[in-house]
Amino acid sequence: MLKVIETFTSLQGESTQAGRRCFFIRLSGCNLNCNYCDTGYARSGGRDESVETLLEAARRSGCRLVEVTGGEPLAQGDTPELCRRLTESGFETMLETNGSLSIAAVPETVRRILDCKLPGSGMAESNLYGNYDLLTPRDEVKFVMSDRRDFDFALEIVRRHRLEQKGCPLLAGAVAERLEPAELAGWILEQKAPFRLQIQLHKVLWGNRPGV
Repeated sequence: MLKVIETFTSLQGESTQAGRRCFFIRLSGCNLNCNYCDTGYARSGGRDESVETLLEAARRSGCRLVEVTGGEPLAQGDTPELCRRLTESGFETMLETNGSLSIAAVPETVRRILDCKLPGSGMAESNLYGNYDLLTPRDEVKFVMSDRRDFDFALEIVRRHRLEQKGCPLLAGAVAERLEPAELAGWILEQKAPFRLQIQLHKVLWGNRPGV
């Protein structure tokens, strides 16, 4: 069984799949406490649902793309099994994780999106860098930046762990009300940085609220 906060169909707001119809499974619980968290409502509570029930909900959604997110989905032991069953059922499956817990049990058929925590989050010491050894070109690494210090920190992580050589997309986003996306774009251009700029499409369309 899994503890679930919400399931819903929306447009994928981030990642390389931004703009596509997607069925979201938001799981409950998180082992971190980022100071800019925009899904604090997912830290606790929720309802119990089986893997089979969630598979059926995904089928009913009519979406080919499914994202398992949180909270922190890997805080629940049955999450890798859910991901496996989704891919075996023909869904293009994504898992978004805060990067502090091992992704080893998550099948490589899943698009694993690792959020590298930067100093501005208050959680940079929580990164499990061993995860980077497990990345494939299918996976993605996300950097959410508050300021120039975060940008420089992210560049150092990319260099130290040879992330460009992994072949996976490196995504850069700006924390709302801390950093203007245009300023981040300028740094990327100035430094010839290997990042793909991300703007949270769902917030542009519908604002910062649950279920979108």
